[in-house]
Amino acid sequence: AYLVLPQENPGALARFLTLCAASPGIAEQMARFPLRLDEWLNEGRLFNPPLAPELAAELRERLIRIPEDDLEQQMEALRHFKLAHSLRVAASEITGSLPLMKVSDYLTWLAEAILEQVLALAWRYSVARHGTPTRADGTLCDPGFVIVGYGKVGGIELGHGSDLDLVFIHDGDLQAETDGAKPIDSAQFFTRLGQRIIHLLTTQTNSGQLYEVDMRLRPSGASGLLVSSLGAFSRYQDKEAWTWEHQALVRARVLTGSADVGHEFEKVRAEVLGRERDLDKLRAEVSDMRAKMRDNLGTRLTAAGRAANAFESSMPFDLKQDAGGIVDIEFMVQYAALAWSREHPGLLRYTDNIRILEGLEEAGLLSDADASLLREAYKAYRSAAHRQALQKQAGVVSGDQFHSERREVMRIWAQMGLS
Repeated sequence: AYLVLPQENPGALARFLTLCAASPGIAEQMARFPLRLDEWLNEGRLFNPPLAPELAAELRERLIRIPEDDLEQQMEALRHFKLAHSLRVAASEITGSLPLMKVSDYLTWLAEAILEQVLALAWRYSVARHGTPTRADGTLCDPGFVIVGYGKVGGIELGHGSDLDLVFIHDGDLQAETDGAKPIDSAQFFTRLGQRIIHLLTTQTNSGQLYEVDMRLRPSGASGLLVSSLGAFSRYQDKEAWTWEHQALVRARVLTGSADVGHEFEKVRAEVLGRERDLDKLRAEVSDMRAKMRDNLGTRLTAAGRAANAFESSMPFDLKQDAGGIVDIEFMVQYAALAWSREHPGLLRYTDNIRILEGLEEAGLLSDADASLLREAYKAYRSAAHRQALQKQAGVVSGDQFHSERREVMRIWAQMGLS
């Protein structure tokens, strides 16, 4: 029956052909899930994305119809929800009906709605097995837990197929046990809760997985505990974290969970990022880390990206990692936030690069021209990266592209005293 729908609706058929030609991923999804064809029969729904509260409400309504003990159907519903909205946002970007920033908003809100429900499912499962953990003051954690987003999801800059950089934090009493029939200590409870969340997000079902998850930005990285107490997280950031970890914290924000724990996280973040710093040392550490990344991840022949042939068309340009690209802009923003947020705390209000650049301009720390150049270059690079992702290609373009943007980014990089 679904095979005749496009024939009966020429507009839907035209959209189908345009979108499949622009994105092999969409074509593959249509082959695997032909029920998605009905998305093209409602142009208003396809090209009018919902706002964050509407997305969250829609997903809640879908899940509330499924029995709480039917995990398989809950996982499928989550995946169908993501597939449907991923299709809509891809279609909106391909046709130009949504600009880059709105596309990333949509993809980020979609992830937040899913994470809210995944946490709720994992919490109900964990409490049913072991009871509820308590805080040091004896009150019950409900949930006393937050999912913190770093990287693209933290910076409200998700792209098509982006993974999620996450950190889990709780405020449970590590000396206490849960209050259920099979009690376990709080640390064990929250570790299992975190494991359950990752399982729900990453398990491959007939409809695929929700997201790949990267937990390496947690305290002590891959060797650290999966879930940190709020106190342990604060101590680590204060005493042990490297400068690059503070750079990452610039883009960190609470995605879902306890409002109280979220508020305490924001206080820790502001205190850590707003501390007084030796600017010469900071510039050296940021520059050293960036050089290592270029050496290991970029395509240029030299770490600085200033080889004589760096701008030849035969040399490919890695939009993210090469000199003058996305990461250079991100590192400048992070350096500026660490260097100047003590005097200008407003720089920490937002976690996305565009609004931090606007804050630097408003504070007079970047000229209007340079701030505008960086914003426009950043958006141009990300738009190109989105196009590559829709084609299921790496974020590398031919070397004859973005010469002026790259040179300007490199000029401002040097102007900031970075090397």
